[in-house]
Amino acid sequence: MTTATAPDLTLPAIGGSHHFFLRRLHSLTGILFGLYVAFHLFINATIVQGGHVYQAQVDKIHGLPFLIAVEWATIYIPILFHAIYGLWIIFTGQPNNGSYPYFKNGFYLLQRVSAIILIAFIAFHVFAMKGLLGHTMAFNPHNANPTVISGIDAHWFVAWVVYPIGILAACYHTANGFWTAAVSWGLTISAASQRRWGWICVAVFFGMLIAGTVALAAVIAGAHER
Repeated sequence: MTTATAPDLTLPAIGGSHHFFLRRLHSLTGILFGLYVAFHLFINATIVQGGHVYQAQVDKIHGLPFLIAVEWATIYIPILFHAIYGLWIIFTGQPNNGSYPYFKNGFYLLQRVSAIILIAFIAFHVFAMKGLLGHTMAFNPHNANPTVISGIDAHWFVAWVVYPIGILAACYHTANGFWTAAVSWGLTISAASQRRWGWICVAVFFGMLIAGTVALAAVIAGAHER
């Protein structure tokens, strides 16, 4: 096998002849999801500049016209489809690490492991930000910084274990997903172009990870100052 990535041997039972279209739609929604994650982390990183700076960014976002419709069209529906179809791929596919023990297949496996972690983390994060866990305040866009701190600093395990693991999974899943998407859409055909794009995706991973770590550190520091 000469390709740089492992073939996905997912059974095409779902969707029948529409399987190819569904896989492309899954890839496209993954790109939207990844862009949203990157944007979310970099916006949250402005917390380190002070609550007023972060509040100003939140106000800009929540001042956009037709925000609810835009969120559903570009965030919620794509994430739901990507997660549901992605889980179907995981549980009906045939991971090939044993058959093709190449280095890239480790990325193939980690992508699916990070997906499961990320789905659980997103569910937890949404419940926390909605104030549904019983010990957190719901996120208030008009009082953003204190309510973000409440949602994350509910317990030491949440701040020091759950969120670091969730952020790491989100950064890896996004960066590796960008690399895979370029291959899937035929944008990086040669081994050389895949290597170049791979280094860009490595930079994306570390940039997102730094932003997420900075944001989390700022939230923890802000909680200790209360």
